[in-house]
Amino acid sequence: MSSENSAKEMVLKYSSPPKEIPFSVNEYRERLNRVRKLMAQEKIDLLFLSAPASLFYISGYQAEWYQSQSPKIWPPASGIAIHVDHDNFIDFDTEEEEILARYTSISSDTRIYRETAETTGMLSWIVQELKKEEWLPGTAGLEMWSYRPNRAVSEMFQSALEKEGCRVIDGTDIVREVRAIKSPQEIAYVEKAAKIAEVGHKAAIETMRPGMTELDVYGEIVNAMAKAGGENPAIPVLVTSGPKCACLHALASRKKIEKGEIVNIDVCGVFNRYHANMARTYSMGKPNPDVARVVELSAGAFDVIAELIRPNLPVGEFNERMKAYYQETDILRDAWWFGGYELGIAFPPDWVGEFVYDVNIDAGDQLFVPGTVVNYESNFYLPHKAGASYQINTLIFTEERARILGEIPNDIIVIER
Repeated sequence: MSSENSAKEMVLKYSSPPKEIPFSVNEYRERLNRVRKLMAQEKIDLLFLSAPASLFYISGYQAEWYQSQSPKIWPPASGIAIHVDHDNFIDFDTEEEEILARYTSISSDTRIYRETAETTGMLSWIVQELKKEEWLPGTAGLEMWSYRPNRAVSEMFQSALEKEGCRVIDGTDIVREVRAIKSPQEIAYVEKAAKIAEVGHKAAIETMRPGMTELDVYGEIVNAMAKAGGENPAIPVLVTSGPKCACLHALASRKKIEKGEIVNIDVCGVFNRYHANMARTYSMGKPNPDVARVVELSAGAFDVIAELIRPNLPVGEFNERMKAYYQETDILRDAWWFGGYELGIAFPPDWVGEFVYDVNIDAGDQLFVPGTVVNYESNFYLPHKAGASYQINTLIFTEERARILGEIPNDIIVIER
């Protein structure tokens, strides 16, 4: 037997790609401290993070695959443990992701699970590691509203913690609440993402023509955004045409785009996993005047928003003003939806954040505080069974001002080819 180390041993021990960390160590430290402060308020001793966005927010870690719908032999057990009384978190991962964790995470305590004859599974190993650190028992929070891990794995983890004397509760809101308010660097990434979204729409304006399929246009948009430094969005780029325009969550397909049809395009530009949402309604040739009128009225909502928004604007005031605008223009009865939600870090399959606002949700005394990033959707059904108009922009609130990102016109975009 050769005494030389195997290729596997050498790679796992020494391979270290250049770090890809989007924020300073100080910013990560501040995030961890804010999470621990909220844990203390909620009387949570241990918080175990499993959601991809949470792992990224705390450590920078990001991957292509999170075992979310994987075979039972590969349960999604990896994650980050935070204790309310400790300055450092523990990152638990698998041997296969050891190098990935090395260059995408700031973790100073990464523990790698290696299968041996003595190990009984990753979940049991994590619990035993936490026990050795004297982080158990106590009140443990799990991200129960995350799609990762699935119900079966989450229940196994909960059971293992309870056997060690833990009281297990839902801790989903801890990181979600902390990351809702963006730092100046996060705001800068969203602004960059908005420019990437504009690149996508400009690609559609320049290339779309009758006879192309929706997937053809999709490909042009994705290619242009990738060349501009954009990453894959958490929801696929939407390109729908003709009757499909009434389906605001449809996938691009091999359907051909015909002259005279309405086309809706909804994209998120993505930079360092921060999203900026932008949707527009296109017409392949001169649109029907009645259709054009409704699109322009739905788009006109953003003129109202531009005059209205300011730092610390009450959400209730915003909702009532927008409802009044739609009543004044007499299109309210044809609303598909108008309102918005929090944007920011996102991984597939969803970019919709925790905070949602519209006229049917009691906003109480909630404000658009500085650091808030949301989208606003002004989506209305169109006359003559033409589908629906899709108008979306991203709004940013800072200490100094509030504004709508992007320069692509909101009115209907006519493609004459």
